[in-house]
Amino acid sequence: MTSAEGAAQKGRIADRPTRPDRRARRRQETIREILDIARDIMTEEGVNGLSLAELARRLGVQPPSLYKYFPSLMAIYDTLFLEGQRQNLEAMQIGMQGAEPGLDELIAGLEASGRWCLANRAVAELLFWRPVPSFHPSTEAFGVSMEMVELQRGALADAVAKGQLGPAANEDSAIYLVSTIIVGVLSQAFANEPDLPWGEGRFTPLFPTLMRLLPAAFPPDQKGRKRRLPRAV
Repeated sequence: MTSAEGAAQKGRIADRPTRPDRRARRRQETIREILDIARDIMTEEGVNGLSLAELARRLGVQPPSLYKYFPSLMAIYDTLFLEGQRQNLEAMQIGMQGAEPGLDELIAGLEASGRWCLANRAVAELLFWRPVPSFHPSTEAFGVSMEMVELQRGALADAVAKGQLGPAANEDSAIYLVSTIIVGVLSQAFANEPDLPWGEGRFTPLFPTLMRLLPAAFPPDQKGRKRRLPRAV
């Protein structure tokens, strides 16, 4: 074999995709299993009902074995929080695709988020409520939620540009009001109709109507429009 042929062969070997070794694959599989079991426990027992002892029992190991994968119970919560935020963000992004910019886009994205929340109730509670008072998400985990806020800000800005809402909808108060509406609807659904999908029952069908009330809270700018004079008596 010539030196050129040897170099070419080495290049082909270097270009082959590297496979994770068996130990690394097994570790990732175990981490995935732990997280899936944690979701099941939170769904069955409540988010605050998750414990390392029950996790270990269902996994078939002793509790100290879990520390090889997560340093604490809070680290498991944090991983679930980050994973849930990413999934919810993706649901909102997909929901907004193809919708008319402005209020329609905002409503479509939040409805998609609502559907995800109802389908992933335990993780959604971890994201939007405080079921575990001692848990505080890491900066990385919380950062994804800011991307969701920016999506909503963009839709609100489009609504202002189209004259659907007034300039005040570009302020933080609009984001607070929108979050109050969606979380309020979900709170009622979770408490009273947790097994119904989005769009059924008494509460989630109200969401589009509530969102259509936003122009009353942020009236479109009337500048430049002719004022109607009062009729003479």
